[in-house]
Amino acid sequence: MQHPLTRRGLVAAGAGLAALPAARGRAQASPVIRLGVLSDFSGPYRDWSGPTTLACVQQAVEEMRQSQPGLRVEILQADHQNKTDVGVNTVRQWFDQRDVDAVVDCNNSAVGLAVAGIAREKNKVFLASGASTAALTGAQCTPNTVHWTYDTYMLAKATSQAMVRDGGESWFFITADYAFGHQIEREARQFIEQAGGKVLGAVRYPFPQTTDFGGLLLQAQASGAKVLGLANAGADTVNSVKQAQEFGLGRRGMRIALMLAYLTDIHTMGLQTAQGLRLTESFYWDLNDRTRAFWNRVKGKTGAFCPNQMNAGGYAATLHYLKACADMGAARAKESGRDTVARMKAMPTDDDCFGPGSIRVDGRKLHPAYLFEVKRPQESQAPFDYYRLVATTPPEQAFRPLSEGGCTLG
Repeated sequence: MQHPLTRRGLVAAGAGLAALPAARGRAQASPVIRLGVLSDFSGPYRDWSGPTTLACVQQAVEEMRQSQPGLRVEILQADHQNKTDVGVNTVRQWFDQRDVDAVVDCNNSAVGLAVAGIAREKNKVFLASGASTAALTGAQCTPNTVHWTYDTYMLAKATSQAMVRDGGESWFFITADYAFGHQIEREARQFIEQAGGKVLGAVRYPFPQTTDFGGLLLQAQASGAKVLGLANAGADTVNSVKQAQEFGLGRRGMRIALMLAYLTDIHTMGLQTAQGLRLTESFYWDLNDRTRAFWNRVKGKTGAFCPNQMNAGGYAATLHYLKACADMGAARAKESGRDTVARMKAMPTDDDCFGPGSIRVDGRKLHPAYLFEVKRPQESQAPFDYYRLVATTPPEQAFRPLSEGGCTLG
């Protein structure tokens, strides 16, 4: 799928990389701020992340150019292929050879944790909009990381507690065998038990090699659990739900809890398959006038997809980072990623995707979490009109308390 880029376009800058050049003829008044979008551009999360996140990051850059014409910005992109070594090698090359100042996205928790360590080592900035592990603001927090959008704690708490309150007291998990899957299952177990529920069993599968979930679904059904918790994401979530419907789990009384899912997933499943599912997100295009305004600005730039919360996080994190760079001066921002993140924390956040908010000392961006229910086909009035808002969790309750995370900052 081809995604339109900014008016100036992208110029190839090596295998797997591209750079967005500054406007020609612009006075070289300040050094160039370079952003590296590291995401999935070819694998199972491609349609959920890479190209659409890139388009949203470009939107943030365009808006900053309008308000701060003296701020010069370039964008590079690369595919981490969902492999930690690929992500690590790319980011080291960016920092050491390409003068990249900040890495955006990293929609893979294992890759994200590795990138956070490198950003700290090199004193650069990591803007995590796609990595979901709450360890980024817990035991592995760094003064160089800002964790936007969501994390495993938020997702597990909002979804699992709501399901238990609604009668889903017994659970069985199908879990992707990597950092995100392990952590969100662990977090969900804690909240299920706190709410009075019980986990009857779990099974892990190799990622990303698995496409047939039949045997796993049979194990879940045999457990007698009322809720199937899907501790996976992307194409795996879509395939799991579709195959669960084919196996008739819903007809047999088993409900499905999506521990991490996006509007893009629902679009791929179709409302006939996804209707009634509940999931937690921190952004939805039709939530309010500001979110609708953002969607109207990026229409035509994101290909066939409406931005999901991960893509919106890439936009918002980039916008706030560039505001901090403009506030402190590009030269100072390039000197120290740690100082730039400190400036980001000191400035209140405000954008059309998430509204007003703040960044906590541990790097956790705070904003509300929304529990949505997927509409029935006859309730949808337009493309991507998929959600009905069920509940809102305020920022101070949505994310793990600072005192419980184990972060040593501050």
